[in-house]
Amino acid sequence: MVPNQREVEVDVIVTPVAEQQMWRLSDLLGRPMGHIAEDPPTQFTISPEGQAVKTMAGMMQGPYASLDAALAAIEKHTRGVCRRSPD
Repeated sequence: MVPNQREVEVDVIVTPVAEQQMWRLSDLLGRPMGHIAEDPPTQFTISPEGQAVKTMAGMMQGPYASLDAALAAIEKHTRGVCRRSPD
């Protein structure tokens, strides 16, 4: 049996963008998956890009009350783990 797109687990690396209220999303191989932006304060929106558009299809993109809430939504939808970059 071949898993459908929703059954594939995707782990995400979350990296802050210097001097911006934005966090880049990438997969474990460093491929871009989009970003999360805070605008206005305390409203976080997920903007998928590349292959993540298909992976995150049907997921609410925001607004979320916190970065952690947005990351939790990504984890739930992709059945993976969001890890903050050590940078």
